[in-house]
Amino acid sequence: MICWRQHRVPVTDRVRHGGAEPKGPPPVASPVNGRTAALSLQLSRAHQDLRRRLTDVRTNLGRRPDDGTLLTHCLAFCTALTNHHQGEDDGLFAQLLRERPDLAPTVAKLVEDHGFIAAILTRVRDLAEQAAAAPDADAADAGDPADLEAVGRELDGLAAIMDSHFGYEERAISAALDAGVPDDGWSEPVLRFRGP
Repeated sequence: MICWRQHRVPVTDRVRHGGAEPKGPPPVASPVNGRTAALSLQLSRAHQDLRRRLTDVRTNLGRRPDDGTLLTHCLAFCTALTNHHQGEDDGLFAQLLRERPDLAPTVAKLVEDHGFIAAILTRVRDLAEQAAAAPDADAADAGDPADLEAVGRELDGLAAIMDSHFGYEERAISAALDAGVPDDGWSEPVLRFRGP
């Protein structure tokens, strides 16, 4: 056991988390707005939720879930990711640049990534609508297998790009977020999602 400020931390915890000392609870993002978790942690959780939603869509591709169709779930995911990125571009990043103009090159790269992801989302929407409208897409079938394969390929590519983008974003702006970024309403579309 390692002692740290009167806390006993098992060596296995020290090794598992990769540090010599425990990091403790995340810092409060902004004492003036009463946030209880660091903004970087909240952003990471939002990204995890988007990953989970994409995994659900990919898993259910080719079968009809009880609570809706491929099209409904796919479009709901596309809308959630689009709203998240628009909230970042129009709100979070604008506030972040006011506080930290030195992050302009990083923010420009993130916005550029959002454009690439938006193009993939457009293809996914179009292919999902095409699959849903296929003559074989009746109550007994989930759509034309070729159309569903095309949707699946786009979703696979999107998953890889999203994972890379989210990781870069979290590494690049976490410290600035946790220093405190005024929230003029940007947090709602960036950190919280509605729907399936």
